[in-house]
Amino acid sequence: MTRLFVDALPSGCATRITDTRKTTPGLRAFERYAVRCGGGHNHREDLGAAVLIKDNHIAAAGGCRRAIERARAYAPHTCRIECEVDTRAQLEEALAAGADIVMLDNFSNDEVGDALTLVAGRAIVEVSGGIALERVTALGALGVDVISVGALTHSSPASDLGLDWS
Repeated sequence: MTRLFVDALPSGCATRITDTRKTTPGLRAFERYAVRCGGGHNHREDLGAAVLIKDNHIAAAGGCRRAIERARAYAPHTCRIECEVDTRAQLEEALAAGADIVMLDNFSNDEVGDALTLVAGRAIVEVSGGIALERVTALGALGVDVISVGALTHSSPASDLGLDWS
C-alpha cells in the first residue's frame, strides 16, 4: 500500500509519505518496517520521540500559542514542536508562536494551497486526516513537505501467507 502512495507523488517531488502511530497492537515494528520497505517514512516512534500538539492539548492549554510556549519550555533543545491545526486562524497562531511543523488536519486541497502561501517556508507543512490515494498527486504538486497516512498501517490489507511444509 505504501508503494502505491509513494508512486502517486509527482516525479521529482520532495514530499514524504509517512505513517502515523495508529498501528495494530503487537505489530507496530512490523507495520512500520513495511512502510519503510514500500518507500515511505515513519512519523514518530512513540509519544516521547517528539512533541505533537493535538486538538485536546490546544483546548487544555487555552490555545495554540499557549500550548506551543508550554511545550517549548519543557522540551529538550533538540526537539521540534509540531502543532496540529484545524483552521487558518489556528495556523496563524501556531506560526506566530514559532511551531517548527504545522499539521494541517482535514484541510481541502484549496485550503492547503492557501496555507502553504501563508507558511511561506517558516515551518514544515504536514497534511493529514483521511488522506486518500486520489489526493496524493495534487498534494505533492502543491509542495507539502509531508503527507501522513494512517491507512498505511491501520487499514492495509493483510497478505495471504501460508507456512505449508511439503
